[in-house]
Amino acid sequence: MLAGKPIFLHSSRLFHNFGEPPIRRPNKAPPVASKDGPRINDDIRNAQIQLIDQTGDNKGTVETVMAIRMAQEAGMDLVEISPNVSPPVCKIMDYGKYKYSAQKKAAEARKRQKIVEIKEIKLRPMIDDHDYEVKMRAMQRFFEEGDKVKITLRYRGREMAHQEIGTKLLDKIKTDVAELAKVEQDARFEGRQVVMVLAPR
Repeated sequence: MLAGKPIFLHSSRLFHNFGEPPIRRPNKAPPVASKDGPRINDDIRNAQIQLIDQTGDNKGTVETVMAIRMAQEAGMDLVEISPNVSPPVCKIMDYGKYKYSAQKKAAEARKRQKIVEIKEIKLRPMIDDHDYEVKMRAMQRFFEEGDKVKITLRYRGREMAHQEIGTKLLDKIKTDVAELAKVEQDARFEGRQVVMVLAPR
């Protein structure tokens, strides 16, 4: 109180326009970007490493600084190839060529990899000979391409009373494709239809 009048002291740093203290946001450092591939040169933080030189000779335990200098003198890189041993194993090599070779191998592996699909063939118990032959040719092509085949045999109306016809048809299919395929899932009822899965041998 000064001369009968109250004087309020406040700091503009502590209060914003609404008279409430400002919200302090935590200082978050940006996440460290993870490098793809092995550590090379100055990224190798260990004081010592097991060194393999560019000719493949094992030089034993060497100071990391010295190994990096040796790699630079050879016009190459020091690459960590076994990080989970102590000390880690590093090799002097041309990292650009190494990375290119690894990418090429991965691309070739992806090209050779076959994704198995399940193709569906729908049949009726009273299928005629021509339609049966068409379905069998399609099945043979699927097996040659490495795909599985799901055979769906659908009964309609009174056909349910003559299920033995459908059973004979499925047995005939198994016999006809025996050299190309094997039964992965035997015939079983799902409602008014029978499902059987064949896989290529």
